[in-house]
Amino acid sequence: MSYSFKTFLAEEEKRVYFTFGRMNPPTIGHGKLLEKLATMAGNNQYRVYLSQSQDSKDNPLQYNDKIKIARKMFPRYARRIMLNKKIKTVFDALQSLYDEGFVNVVMVVGSDRVNEFDILIKKYNGKKAKHGLYNFRRIDVVSAGQRDPDAKGAEGASATKQRDAARANDFTTFSQGLPRVVNNFDAKKIFNSVRKGMGLKEQKEFKNHIQLEPVNETRESYVSGELYKVGDQVIIKDTEEIAEVKVCGANYVIVETANGQYRKWLEAIEPMEEGLWANIRARRAAGKPKKKPGQKGYPKTLDIESAAYHKGVSKSTSDKRKAHFSKNAKKADNDASAYKPAPGDKTAKTKTSVHTKRFKQMFGEDEMQAMAKKRIEREKEVDKIKHDRMMDRARTRDTRAKNRETP
Repeated sequence: MSYSFKTFLAEEEKRVYFTFGRMNPPTIGHGKLLEKLATMAGNNQYRVYLSQSQDSKDNPLQYNDKIKIARKMFPRYARRIMLNKKIKTVFDALQSLYDEGFVNVVMVVGSDRVNEFDILIKKYNGKKAKHGLYNFRRIDVVSAGQRDPDAKGAEGASATKQRDAARANDFTTFSQGLPRVVNNFDAKKIFNSVRKGMGLKEQKEFKNHIQLEPVNETRESYVSGELYKVGDQVIIKDTEEIAEVKVCGANYVIVETANGQYRKWLEAIEPMEEGLWANIRARRAAGKPKKKPGQKGYPKTLDIESAAYHKGVSKSTSDKRKAHFSKNAKKADNDASAYKPAPGDKTAKTKTSVHTKRFKQMFGEDEMQAMAKKRIEREKEVDKIKHDRMMDRARTRDTRAKNRETP
């Protein structure tokens, strides 16, 4: 039977492209499938149908939630993602398209499922069954140029990996499988929706799952609270002076020496227990000359003969302190016994500086503590904001890199 060119054009206008999948959960792999579907359709109509299967293992998202998430993740194709609870299988989708008046249909699927669907949907074309009847003039099943992102095992690394990440409470890996349009807030909601569908507890704290490379080990230890606290004794590296930590800032500390208070970056100081003698030995090994009394930076507090360093202790304790320092100065740097507290350290009291006294006189002890607490809270809030921004940038960078690697 021959057709006129006019008839051919009329039938061409009634061609429709579609895909059918689980998208549980939707991923960047599905985004590439939809992009290919829209490109192939050109000026023709196209539809996206999602299955309604739901279980805690492979289909954690409810149908309505899945539609909402898919539309949010792929806004360009949102109007083509169909919400119809009557369409539960690919046969239901075909019948619906046939009822709309389409005579030619093209199904776009992952490259690994072309043969399967080609045989399956053509087998029932023109045959009435449980799903009803569809009778297209032409049915084509074409490849989207990639494997099905819904397939199980290695072939479905996209959707399977997302479920595995949610099950392992690994938000970092999960977020890398989402498109760039999804912000951090929505990414967390999707992550928790998948976990909830799996019967797992929703996650509220996400920062522990951000596996970023430490920018600086000292900084990381300081932020985590493992390094430097108010009252700690430290060594100022460039002068070898002993100082006491008075204020802990975001990435700095304010220390107090016998000569006053100073603001120091974290790299400019080191813990007294670990660095006292190691610092001195390193300077000597480097050939740096010893500073003389009266010279700027002369470490008076490290002079075991200094009266100031033995002030307030008995003669017997003073002798023990001198013996302690002389003995430990000869030990190896990696000998832990070299850094034990000296006799009298436990009961020693530090002298309040004139600056601290003046501040207390002006504002009072309570006001001083309140101001310090407010400052610390502000610094913590700033650190939290920086942390969230860093996470967003890292997730965006990783997602872009992953998109470039995906064929």
